[in-house]
Amino acid sequence: MNLQVEGLAFNYPCHDVLKGISFSLEKGECLAILGTNGAGKSTLLKCINKILKPQKGEVLIEKNSIKGLSGNDLAKKIAYVSQSNQSSTTTVFDAILIGRRPYIKWDVGKKDLEIVNQTIKTLSLEKFTLKNVDELSGGEFQKVLIGRALAQETDVLMLDEPTSSLDLKNQLEVLELIREIAEKRQITAIVTIHDLNLALRFADKFIMLKDGMIHAAGGREVITEENISVVYEVMVKVKTIDEQTVVVPM
Repeated sequence: MNLQVEGLAFNYPCHDVLKGISFSLEKGECLAILGTNGAGKSTLLKCINKILKPQKGEVLIEKNSIKGLSGNDLAKKIAYVSQSNQSSTTTVFDAILIGRRPYIKWDVGKKDLEIVNQTIKTLSLEKFTLKNVDELSGGEFQKVLIGRALAQETDVLMLDEPTSSLDLKNQLEVLELIREIAEKRQITAIVTIHDLNLALRFADKFIMLKDGMIHAAGGREVITEENISVVYEVMVKVKTIDEQTVVVPM
């Protein structure tokens, strides 16, 4: 088992956000975390990554708890791309090189440069290598953020709503890229996402959160009209079109 989350609970004063969240994922699997605004999706990622400290529960990678890991050592295990990322005047190369920070002791080494160059090639960003990040389109910028995370060479890749500000073409490209990387590198990918149809194209496992708890978890079989009605409080039809499952609001 690559990633295990056992009984995570988190609360702010007078407000429970997560209540006993447990799940496990194998290498190469892609998980979509679904739910309405305020369901606890982003908080769950932050608890897994120790940005927030859960009141209860544990996270294990390859059966080893991350509880005692330093920030630097944790960054070698989990890469996290948050919702709010601001562009800067740094070049694409340097922005991706930042992902090597956990491994750099005194100066950038040959291996670090090789990994950055290979990451740029993997993401087809060669023509943007020396371009400033703030000159990129939304889709290009999102690929740079993914590149920074990939340069960390982690076992787990987590992204908080990576498609929220992208057009349809870039949404599909980014999710297909994440899926391909997870399969090729045999890492675990976790994405929070609002669009159920995009999630169905990308993920092989799903968690549906409702009021800080797991309402349903599993494969495509959990994306049902009944579950969606309970979690999102809207009526939908779940159909199959050209062998692709789609959710149609009524």
